[in-house]
This record gives sequence, structure tokens and C-alpha cells, in this order.
Amino acid sequence: MIGYEVATHYLASASSDGPPGLLPAREQMALSLGWHIILACFGVAFPTMIYVVHRRGLVRDDPVALGLARRWAKVSAVLFAIGAVSGTVLSFEMGLLWPGLMGRYGDVLGLPFAFEGLSFFVEAIFLGIYLYGWDRMPPRRHLATLLPMGTAGVVGTFCVVSVNAWMNNPTGFRLVGGKVTDVNPWRAMFNDGVWLQFAHMWVGAFMLVGFVVSGVYAAGMLKGRVDAHHKLGFMVPFVFATVAAVAQPLIGHVLGLRVGDTQPSKLAAFELATTTENPAPLRLGGLLINGHVRWALDIPRIGSLIARNSFHKAVQGMDTIPVRDRPPMNITHLAFQSMVGIGTLLAVAVVVFWVARWRGRDLLPNKWFLRFAVVAGPMAIVALECGWVATEVGRQPWTVWHVLRTTDAASTSSGLWWSYAGAFVVYIGMTIGAFVVLRSMARRWRAGEMDLPTPYGPGAARVDEPAEPGR
Repeated sequence: MIGYEVATHYLASASSDGPPGLLPAREQMALSLGWHIILACFGVAFPTMIYVVHRRGLVRDDPVALGLARRWAKVSAVLFAIGAVSGTVLSFEMGLLWPGLMGRYGDVLGLPFAFEGLSFFVEAIFLGIYLYGWDRMPPRRHLATLLPMGTAGVVGTFCVVSVNAWMNNPTGFRLVGGKVTDVNPWRAMFNDGVWLQFAHMWVGAFMLVGFVVSGVYAAGMLKGRVDAHHKLGFMVPFVFATVAAVAQPLIGHVLGLRVGDTQPSKLAAFELATTTENPAPLRLGGLLINGHVRWALDIPRIGSLIARNSFHKAVQGMDTIPVRDRPPMNITHLAFQSMVGIGTLLAVAVVVFWVARWRGRDLLPNKWFLRFAVVAGPMAIVALECGWVATEVGRQPWTVWHVLRTTDAASTSSGLWWSYAGAFVVYIGMTIGAFVVLRSMARRWRAGEMDLPTPYGPGAARVDEPAEPGR
């Protein structure tokens, strides 16, 4: 949300006229949200993938699919535990770093944050039931516990995205004499931009998780582990990633059309449009240096088509925006084009894979394709991060569009650099911890340990014990 206004030179210059807490607040929020958003994607998409392989295992009596479900559930538990820490840090940061936002608009934003907290608890409860329900619950009832778990993850993400959508489309209140009145939290939560923005994030989550998980199994196949376990482990998330990669450009296009109507300065930064152009070209690459666009490749009329859905409509230039209301163009433009470029490459790659498969040529054994599949995961992460950088930096200098400036939202404390340093150490520690734990789990699975123990869980049921009634 607020914290994606990154890039050191802009932040330093933009913070020179603001309160002393502005720069560290931006840096800390960028770190926290940029780190947490990856875990949030797994909370949205991973339960659905686990459900698919678990159901396949039950319906087809497939031990490979059931084994995948068990393993993915363990991984999900590790990621959820780490996400709980980073999410808790974020909840404190909102008030600590941005008192001008939460102090004035807390009543407006309270409802989605409350629902997000409830969703977190529901997700945690059913994740625990699912983990400890193996061999202890009727199979279909056990499978059904994934439904509320996955739903809670989606609802929680919707609530957080609704806050960000509100910051881009503020509604549900009135300002009278500088005070917030007539608060309608439902209207604020279900603002005009929430559905498109949530759809973009929801599909992006499946794209990220699908490519990351399939990349893990692609790496295994590159090392010679070409078995049913790795093939199924690759194919299920890759199918989800395929659908997401193809759908995402369409959703992004519709969302971009709305940005042109509601936030013309952001669109001008996306397109690196210094002046109003009719028709506008698609500007690939380029930087704005001393007021002039350098090193850009212009494709005539395509800019108008993408931004305005017409070959003839104008794209409003930054020269129509007051200087004090302009976002940093270079950061926004490069982040936007990186997101679009990576997304387009991934969409083309999955289409090529399935077309080749349809024509009788399976690319899965191809080492060059497997190498691409391995790097597709990090590429999807970069695309997601760049998308948030583009939308958040492009909204500057506003925290709440045309209502609250970022300089007025930030803390006036001069000691926030200590908070940032502490958060940095915490996130480094969690990153190392996650890597060590997941790597250890993978090694033990490869060594033949089929079912790793779940912390604080009851011992595994013995197969020679008589089943209790109802088990």
C-alpha cells in the first residue's frame, strides 16, 4: 500500500520538505509490505492447489496426489506462521508510521481491518484442523476443511486490498471543517475501485504461487528426479499459473482504462507522457531526463489503444498536472513496464507450452523449458512487486487520492530509523529461518521420510488400533 514508494533518490528528495519520519516510514512500509505480499499470495492460492491434489488423491485413490497434499500442507503451515509474524508487524506499523492516516480515517477503515483479523483466525483454525486431521477424520470431511481455510485467505486479502482501493477511490465519508463525518464503512470498503483491484491481485496471487511451486519441481526434474511425484507437483500449479497468466493482461487492461479516467497523472507516468498526445504512442523503455524523454521506442497509436481503448483518444500529459501533484515518472514508468513485460513473457510461454502439447510435442522433458520454468517463479515475484510499485508511486504525492498528502500522513518522530532497523533485522531473520526450515523439510522428504511430524500435534494414529466410532 503506502510503502511501495521506493527508490532512494526520489525518497530522499521528496522527504526533504516533509516531517522527519517520512523517509523511514516509507522505507519500513516498503520493506514490510514487499515482504509480506508474497506470503499473502500463498494464503490466497495455495489452499486451492492443495484441495485439487487432495481431491484427486481421494477420487482416484492416488497415493502420489495424497502425498503432495500432505507435503504442501506442511509447507503452508510454515509460511502461515511466518506470515502471522509479518502481518502482526504491519498492523502496528499502520498506526506507528502513518498517524495522520489512521488518526483521522481510522473510523472509515476499521471495518475491513476487523474482518481481516477475523479471517486470519478462521484460516489459522482450519489450517490446524486440516494438518492434524490426517488419518483422524473421515476423508471427505477432512478434505472439506480446506474450503473455509481457502475462503478465509481470500476474504482477508480482499479486506486489505479494499483499504488500498479506498486510498485510490476515497468514499464513505464527508470532510466538514477538516473533520471526518457521516462515516459509511460499508461504502468505504466496497468502493468503486475495489472489485477490479482485487481481481488483479487475486489472479496475480495464483500466477505467483503457480510459477513458484511448479519451478521447485522443475528444478527437481533438472536434477534427474523425473517421477510421478515431480510431474504432478509441476503440472497442477502450472495449470493454475497458465490460467492466471493469460487472464491477468485482460484484467490489467480494464483496470488501466479506469486509471485513465480517475487518476490521469498516474496514467501519464505509466506512459511517460510529458505532454498530451492524440493519438498516443506506446513508449517502450525510456527515461525522463531534464524534461526530455530519452532512449524510448515509440510505437504509434498503440498507447491510445492500451490506455484509452481507442486508436484516436488522447492520453493526458503530465504538463496538465500541477507540479506539486505530479508523481515521480521514471520509477512509475519503469515499474509499470517491467510488470507488463514480464507478464507478457510468461503468458506467451505458457501458451507455447500448451500449443506444443496439443500438437503432440511435450516440452516437459526439455531442459531449456525446465530452466525457464525455474526462473518463472522469481520473475512472477518481480512482476507482482513492480505492479505495486507502479500503482503506489504513481499515486504520489497522495496517500488518499486528493484528500490526504503523504507528507501529512507520516509520523513526525525522528526516531523511526530505529524502528526500521529493528524491522529489517526481523525480516532477515524470518527469511533465513524460512529457508532453513523448508530446505530441511525437502531433504528429509528426499531421504524417504514420508510424513514429517507436525509441531504440537498429536502422535500419528497407529494402524493396528481399532478405529473409534465415527472415525
